[in-house]
Amino acid sequence: MKNTIQLLAAAALVALASSFATAQKLSDHEFSINGFRNPSVGAEYRYKSFSVHGGYYPTRFKSGITTKFAKAGVTYWFLPVGKKENPSSFYSTVAFARGLSRAYEDKNALIGEVGFRWMVWKGLNLRIGVAALGAKGESVKINPTPGISYSFFF
Repeated sequence: MKNTIQLLAAAALVALASSFATAQKLSDHEFSINGFRNPSVGAEYRYKSFSVHGGYYPTRFKSGITTKFAKAGVTYWFLPVGKKENPSSFYSTVAFARGLSRAYEDKNALIGEVGFRWMVWKGLNLRIGVAALGAKGESVKINPTPGISYSFFF
């Protein structure tokens, strides 16, 4: 976990420095199909710097044990970097989750997350972030949040 946070901090500094040099801009509209955990297995719509998402969110707080949630939230996108038509960027998310299994079944949770989205090729993108999940009666859980998505820009 410490290495992930250090990596994100280093990436943030590099992105901040390069964003001043390249002055990139996000597209006005984007629709994404999310195929892995970040932000959820579902869909997302972005307008300028804000997006909304919803879907199924599986996560592991302990090795080999998957806990499942339904998740919906809002994301703020900032510091676009790179010279591509659709640049990579950092993000910060706040989301509501409803537990579907294990100790979280039928419990409400709040998730905060920060991370970076790398635009690999055309609409294909990868995300890496760190999330904190809190629910009544449970300790706050912090874990990495990898993701893969395909985005359509218009």
